[in-house]
Amino acid sequence: MDLALAPETLARWQFGITTVYHFLFVPLTISLAALTAGLQTAWVRTEKEKYLRATKFWGKLFLINIAMGVVTGIVQEFQFGMNWSDYSRFVGDIFGAPLAFEALIAFFFESTFIGLWIFGWDKLPKKIHLACIWMVSIGTILSAYFILAANSWMQHPVGYKINEAKGRAELTDFWHVLTQNTALAQAFHTLSAAFLTGGAFMVGISAFHLLRKKHISDMKTSLRLGLVTVIVGGLLTAISGDTLGKIMFEQQPMKMAAAEALWDGEKPAPFSVFAYGDVDAGHNKVAIEIPGLLSFLANDDFNSYVPGINDVNKSEQEKFGPGDYRPNIPVAYWGFRWMIGFGMTSFAIGLLGLWLTRKKFLLPQHLRVADDEVPHLVLLPRGKKALGPTLTKWYWRIAVLTMGFPLIANSWGWIFTEMGRQPWVVYGVLQTRHAVSPGVSQGEVLTSMIVFTTLYAILAVVEVKLLAKYVKAGPPELTEADLNPPTKIGGDTRDADKPMAFSY
Repeated sequence: MDLALAPETLARWQFGITTVYHFLFVPLTISLAALTAGLQTAWVRTEKEKYLRATKFWGKLFLINIAMGVVTGIVQEFQFGMNWSDYSRFVGDIFGAPLAFEALIAFFFESTFIGLWIFGWDKLPKKIHLACIWMVSIGTILSAYFILAANSWMQHPVGYKINEAKGRAELTDFWHVLTQNTALAQAFHTLSAAFLTGGAFMVGISAFHLLRKKHISDMKTSLRLGLVTVIVGGLLTAISGDTLGKIMFEQQPMKMAAAEALWDGEKPAPFSVFAYGDVDAGHNKVAIEIPGLLSFLANDDFNSYVPGINDVNKSEQEKFGPGDYRPNIPVAYWGFRWMIGFGMTSFAIGLLGLWLTRKKFLLPQHLRVADDEVPHLVLLPRGKKALGPTLTKWYWRIAVLTMGFPLIANSWGWIFTEMGRQPWVVYGVLQTRHAVSPGVSQGEVLTSMIVFTTLYAILAVVEVKLLAKYVKAGPPELTEADLNPPTKIGGDTRDADKPMAFSY
């Protein structure tokens, strides 16, 4: 059978397509929940209408995004039984525990408070209503953490033993699974990247309206929040990425050697800027490198030794038996760079934007504008002139485009994380070829992959059209009920005779 159409290959393609698609929604869900909660907090504290309009606007986009994320996320767990039953049987006792916590604690907790937040605008006092969206935000973070703990166990299995009689891995220390350094570092990195994503999303949509000179007061507020979030998220992503990288150099040296196309161990080891090589021969034909930098990134020492792909492959052959333990080198190498490149480009655009739109007191009097006017973009520290109309228009256009950059970075980050671990599905314990369902045929996997891919393409069209519709409409007009929420649970006492009045 052609390897390209083997059930294992098709199952991996299907899981990859559905996972990357689902992960487009996850970071936006996490960040938009917290950003919406922050805006609503500002409204509760200041009672300024612009914060309430922004809360309702971004909250609506958050709800569209989380609904699509839930729909696509359900498929992920089905696939463990569909195409990866041997994996489920072997590690279900361990892998199932954090997934159960995610579903029973985080997801239901999150869903309950989403319902209260959606239906409680005119039924709950504003502080209780505010607490609901903060509970939603906490729920999204908890949900993400349990999933990341499960994935981290696949990267670095701990807290388990192999039951030879039953032929499976069994959990011995659930707390160790949840708190190992891989899970903590991966959660730190993923959550930081989520806020970089949400901030860029907010910047892009705000720039879209400012370019059109619509909803200026609300969008200036959102732009400022988005820019600050991009910068903080970008810095934390870089810091957490460095921390996670050092852990990966220790736990998965093959993945990190592949990320740098480092074929043979070196002391000191250079950081690769660009490389083109022969995978079969195991060397680079072209390499542009920064001497010693990889040694520092791996061990905080510019002169330390870093093992290469050939070295690690040989040591794993000695440990696990004959075989090729190298991942797809070009995918690992370029995926690592696209992850960093797109993420840091968003950070740079955000940093530039925060400076260009800086506060009034940093600008000369004639360049200051009112709250309902589009800000001037001023480059020089003591500049007396704003950017011309052409450069101004181009910055807003680039800012609109930047909301997609972190999504690309997140996708390539996960592709690198998962493909860089191959041929292992659980590193050092279970190989991917031993995890696929033995009873699933080529035709069955191909059919399900085509069905899911087509369905997801349809959902993508629905998602984009919904977002475009509500983004273009902008923040809603406020009603008297919006501005004067109830002071006690239940709202209007005339609803007291209605069963489940709070849900109307």
